[in-house]
Amino acid sequence: MKAIIPVAGAGTKLRPLTYTQPKALIPLAGKTILSVIVDQLLDAGVTEFVFVIGYLGEKIQRYIAKTYPKLSYTLITQNDRRGTGHAIWLTKDAVGDEEVIIVLGDTVCDYNVKSILNSNTSEIGVRKVDDPRSFGVAELDDKDVVMRVVEKPLIPKSNMAMVGVYYIKETQALYSALSKHLHDRTDEDGEYHLTSALEQMIENGIKFKAFRVNNWFDCGKKESLLSTNAILLKQMAEDSKQKIPSYEGTVIIPPVSIADGCNIQHSIIGPNVTIGEHTTIHSSIIKDSIIGAYAELEEVVLNNSIIGSDAYVRGLSQSLNIGDNTEIDLG
Repeated sequence: MKAIIPVAGAGTKLRPLTYTQPKALIPLAGKTILSVIVDQLLDAGVTEFVFVIGYLGEKIQRYIAKTYPKLSYTLITQNDRRGTGHAIWLTKDAVGDEEVIIVLGDTVCDYNVKSILNSNTSEIGVRKVDDPRSFGVAELDDKDVVMRVVEKPLIPKSNMAMVGVYYIKETQALYSALSKHLHDRTDEDGEYHLTSALEQMIENGIKFKAFRVNNWFDCGKKESLLSTNAILLKQMAEDSKQKIPSYEGTVIIPPVSIADGCNIQHSIIGPNVTIGEHTTIHSSIIKDSIIGAYAELEEVVLNNSIIGSDAYVRGLSQSLNIGDNTEIDLG
């Protein structure tokens, strides 16, 4: 079983953080967005991976090699950002006619992966949303068979948003539909959407069923990323008896994730805080935030903030979104 994970996007909604850091490598509850996805698939028995890289792809490549040295994987480069459909089409030679599971690289979902991989039909992950106009939408019958899929409809006929997880049994039919779509036209916004190929497959008589995910964490925006971090930290604390090391004059309020090598003094950390490795924090109060690796924070008050790796912040603040290699003095 192969998995395709597209991670070529620029993550523009998370700038300035993503100017120097791929969105998939942003710290999340002691891991990264990418490692959460990969670990979930590995646990379900997926053995081979195809990563579609692009923007800052060399960082993705180094991270995979370091974090998963025994992983069997192929890297495909998407030089032009022409949409998810184009990214998947680029994997055709690496995948061949094997069944695949596609998981978009900025989406973390809670679902039974093994059950999906054992399905007799192709499957699309869905979740009910209040306003489906910003998503690809699946129209279902009363047995959860997918009748139609539409990308960001102006007048939705369904509130079932596609969450970015697709199990495809008819792989050759997928690549054929993608090739036809890329040859015939582009979508109105200049991108090739995977949704268009899926709709073509449905029109050609291929059956898709919808499965509902228990939770869906869209990590494409600051607010949803921080919310996801808090939820995953809570789950991690419930699943294991986490031992938090003590730090000089510091109060730790769980749940938190503090990586190795951190120097923390005279601070209050938590709840819902993720801190990357070898970060220094002195005389600060931090809650509901994500702090990158090798950052330095002194005399700051942070709430609902994201601080990139190698950033330096001194002074007092309430809410920040700061990219890597940044120096800020708020004093």
